[in-house]
Amino acid sequence: MSELVLFVGALAIAYLLPGPDMFLLLQTGALGGRRQAFAIAIGLGVARAVHVALAAMGLATLLRSSPSVFEAVRLIGALYLAWLGYNILRAPSLLPGAAKGVAGPAAGLRRAVLRGLLTNLLNPKALIFCSVLLPQFLRVENGGVYGQFLLLGAVLVATGFVFDVHYAIAGDRIGAFLARRPLWRRLQQWLFGTALIAFGARLALDKGT
Repeated sequence: MSELVLFVGALAIAYLLPGPDMFLLLQTGALGGRRQAFAIAIGLGVARAVHVALAAMGLATLLRSSPSVFEAVRLIGALYLAWLGYNILRAPSLLPGAAKGVAGPAAGLRRAVLRGLLTNLLNPKALIFCSVLLPQFLRVENGGVYGQFLLLGAVLVATGFVFDVHYAIAGDRIGAFLARRPLWRRLQQWLFGTALIAFGARLALDKGT
């Protein structure tokens, strides 16, 4: 039980650090409200589950040992983050429903899930994070290594979802606060858009594996 507490504590520290997932949730909450942000959280959760599965199969090690594949995934992820940031900067408004290309509630939610999925899935650092962190808490003497991996992976996804929900709610409250403050709304738009572009640039320039 103490190992599990330490594991959750390590996850909490990681999820509290500012990153593209957090900024995407806050921005989406401010732009489209809680439902859109919750859809982003679902996409992020699915991506983390995929990363856990890939780490369990050893694909994270393969990714680290194949520089060309790692570089390709890293650059695609960086371009995607920069594209998201660019679209935020060019959006005419942060008012709910003002997002370009939202054809309806169902389509908007599907697109939000996809944005969350791609934002995390195209970040090779997220996969490597899983492959590095999870084995630290596996204990051979407890038996069933794959069962332990599954349990820890489920905890990782669940913990991340809890944090994501809170960020989604915070984003929604930011949107409500900014609804009657055009200048602040524009500043928030530039802050979050620039932040996502900066995360994309950092990912593109970070050569470490």
